[in-house]
Amino acid sequence: MISRQDLGSWLEGGPSRTHQYPGERLGRPMEGPASVARFVPRFVGLCIDWLLAMVLATVFLAQWNQNGLMNLAVLFVLNMLMVGAFGRTMGHWLMGLQVQTLNGRPAGFGKAAIRSLLLCLVIPPVIYDQDQRGLHDRAVGTILVRVR
Repeated sequence: MISRQDLGSWLEGGPSRTHQYPGERLGRPMEGPASVARFVPRFVGLCIDWLLAMVLATVFLAQWNQNGLMNLAVLFVLNMLMVGAFGRTMGHWLMGLQVQTLNGRPAGFGKAAIRSLLLCLVIPPVIYDQDQRGLHDRAVGTILVRVR
């Protein structure tokens, strides 16, 4: 006969290994360079990038920026070019972060373009996994890490 404990353990699912910190299952260290960037530095870096995009859109594209969409377009272009060329945006650079592939290489322009487009859609970066990789990073196989 089946007991309540047997049924309860089945409903809880199989055994799963819990990870101590974000990036552990990806072979990343807990702290220091190459560790997964945490929420606050990511958010501050994004705010810096958004502010820079707003300033550039206001200065150079004021006549077309009636509804603020030029801010988003400038953010997309800045992200795509900077991450593609240098692996980081101005906000990432100030916060000591870099976008890398899972094997530690630069993202490149193709991945940077898709990542930037998904970033501008807002929802993909908000949905993230246990390694703090948003859907925009998971879609292109990248990760945002600390470099200092």
